[in-house]
Amino acid sequence: MAIIMGGAIGFEREYKSRPAGMRTHILVCVGATLLALIQEQITSQTVDFAQAQPKLIQILTADQTRIIAQIVSGIGFLGAGTIIMTKQTVKGLTTAASVWAVAAVGIALGSGLYVIAITGFIAIILALAVISYLVPLPRIRRLQVEVEHGEEMITYIQDFLKERQVSIENLDLKITRETVETKRKYLIMFTLTVPKNIDEEKLILELSNNDDILMIQIIE
Repeated sequence: MAIIMGGAIGFEREYKSRPAGMRTHILVCVGATLLALIQEQITSQTVDFAQAQPKLIQILTADQTRIIAQIVSGIGFLGAGTIIMTKQTVKGLTTAASVWAVAAVGIALGSGLYVIAITGFIAIILALAVISYLVPLPRIRRLQVEVEHGEEMITYIQDFLKERQVSIENLDLKITRETVETKRKYLIMFTLTVPKNIDEEKLILELSNNDDILMIQIIE
């Protein structure tokens, strides 16, 4: 069950080309399940030993949450590795959360709490795969453009994007090359909020029709 549930959640992340895919989610879920099973076995053996040796009851302890607590804190470090932060955007939070959540599913499976595990699995799948289609959230994109006539082209691109309801969150401009033989070239990096209904390929195609635009690409 851990392989199936972890793999299903990981497939959704891998399908969207996210840092942690099927293998990572399967390993996390199976690992959490094994550790929870180990904790259950240790607790069971401790109880059996205490019943066989009543004189030792006062000194024997069995903390069922100790290993589970270490799983939760350990997964936090793994999830942090999937988070990428740039000047204006933070990526990987959903993947980090899915890794953490799949560990919780593994803990529930290992503890024998199958109803909780299945309920959690369904909730995670709904959150990752269904909600994004029901709620059309805007996308954050970085548009890199190399142009001549920097200031004029910035104004042109700003007007072009505004007409299409694309919001500019940030703008960086730098000179890329300038020689006696060639004109000054500018590299402009826009951070954009792109509505869900905008076709990105069509947007780039229309923008590239301007002869002063030498190179254009969208960086996710």
